[in-house]
Amino acid sequence: MNPARRAAHRSAQLAHEYSLFTLADATSPRGCRDFVRAALFTHDREPLGMPAALCTSELVTNVHLHAKGTAMLRIRLSPARLRVSVFDESPDPRRWRMCGGSRTGERGGSLRACGSSWARSNG
Repeated sequence: MNPARRAAHRSAQLAHEYSLFTLADATSPRGCRDFVRAALFTHDREPLGMPAALCTSELVTNVHLHAKGTAMLRIRLSPARLRVSVFDESPDPRRWRMCGGSRTGERGGSLRACGSSWARSNG
């Protein structure tokens, strides 16, 4: 796009969001990994493919193991950040437990990739 035609209030690249609904079963992690890799490939962000696939696999597997019903995978891709979130439709609250000095949940929260570091987020 010609920079002269771009609106002053819009950035050069907007964030992209994708969602996928899937059953919480044993085939879900692979389908969700493929979905994330395809979204990254579409936006020329292939170097993030393997770490994002690992994160996605962990989150979706937790839903498969600890929740019932369907899971929703949400990807938000901006120029500076990739956020992969997984939600389940279970009405049961998360059960937290202490493990190795850090707080971990059986139905996991979300993992956030910021550059080369990983962090867990509850929101």
